[in-house]
Amino acid sequence: MIPADRRFFGHPRGLLVLASSEAWERFSYSGMQTLLVLYAAHSLFQPGTIDRIWGRPLLTMLFGNPSPEALASHIFGLYAGLVYLTPILGGFLADRLIGKTRAVILGAGLLTLGHFLMGYEESFLVALLCLVLGVGCFKTNITGQVGDLYAIDDPRRASAFQIFVLFIAIAAVIAPLVCGTLGEKYAWKWGFGAAGIGMVVGLATYLMGRKHLPPEPVRVRKGTSAPRPKLAPGEGRVILVLVLLLPVLALASVGNEQMFNAYLLWGERSFDMTIFGWTMPVTWLISMDSVIAIAAMSGSLAFWRWWETRRRSPDEITKLAFGALVCAIAPLVLAGASLYAAGGNRVSLGWGVVFHAINEVGFANVYPVGMALYSRCAPRALGSTMIAIYFLHMFASNMIVGSLGGLLGTMSGVSFWLLHAGLVGAAALVLFLVRSLAGRVLAPTVDPEAALPDSGLVAAT
Repeated sequence: MIPADRRFFGHPRGLLVLASSEAWERFSYSGMQTLLVLYAAHSLFQPGTIDRIWGRPLLTMLFGNPSPEALASHIFGLYAGLVYLTPILGGFLADRLIGKTRAVILGAGLLTLGHFLMGYEESFLVALLCLVLGVGCFKTNITGQVGDLYAIDDPRRASAFQIFVLFIAIAAVIAPLVCGTLGEKYAWKWGFGAAGIGMVVGLATYLMGRKHLPPEPVRVRKGTSAPRPKLAPGEGRVILVLVLLLPVLALASVGNEQMFNAYLLWGERSFDMTIFGWTMPVTWLISMDSVIAIAAMSGSLAFWRWWETRRRSPDEITKLAFGALVCAIAPLVLAGASLYAAGGNRVSLGWGVVFHAINEVGFANVYPVGMALYSRCAPRALGSTMIAIYFLHMFASNMIVGSLGGLLGTMSGVSFWLLHAGLVGAAALVLFLVRSLAGRVLAPTVDPEAALPDSGLVAAT
């Protein structure tokens, strides 16, 4: 750590290295993600092509023989879910065996290999395995290194993560424009190749900037053990509530996560993508969403700061409940668009803009607020573990999304999106119920041991 280093807008130069490396990783990941379902449904899983995949019998064993669109949705859900599961393994690998720097380099190498293997039909499953393991090694550890640049009491820490997230957001806007356009308009392999090149640049950036990275922590010698904090009285009940919240948060996220899956297939055949005689690639919808997401997050932060100047800010559970309720409205917009398109009409992209705007306003008060809740409530003895457990809800959500996406070919668009609105709405109602029954357990100023008897969860515990 170099406390006096302020060469990057008042921050250590290591922040520039880490933020740039992460931006290239997000460029490659987002670019590949926007192409995956379209490529699989329209090309790879078509008869005559799917049999070329190494491990084809495994797909049949796991999913049977559904339509190409349904199989693409299942595969995407499994892939996107595992991306949130493997960081637990990546964190363990770094903490116990090789350290964060080597874990990031290993992850970047696996990601690079995976993106280039995506250009070959035969190696599709091998490529996905490399990508899943690569994200697991890369994501958690490079984020942890950002925090390692600063002392615990360094006031620059919060702004450092804001800069880090800003780099990610910019990459998420650009990636579909580059990789999506190359894949859709020219050849799928060109889109995946662009993602691979982005990862090569990210790996090179990280390696060249190693001298600016934080040092690895000193490890405890074999045969000795560092004292570990123990659970305080009542913290076990807090953990129970947080674990029980995971399936609720998973349902609250299905509308947002479906955006990268069946939504692209639905949008491809429902939206009028022609602009001044030019057909816009459907992957650009994800870039549009990223721009709206940045605005929604900024607007949400500004709103709550304004709110706090006039009255008390609501707790995280309240924000989660209202955020999920707003998210439930977004699929209703797509249900209305589907109703209009049922007569064979293509709908204006304005419907999509409204959908993305409503969804992102709601999700700005779901995903980051949930992370803040788990970070604050996590007992000292299990701080990192509880954050990893929080990400399990995204694993579950994407598994649900994969199964739901397969219904798009058998349900009308109206029913499909009403189903999503109902699931997210049900999650919002449960969160309001949790707020009433267990709000005091998760409150920041209350002793959880004393709060539980009045919470209504005594029987459950």
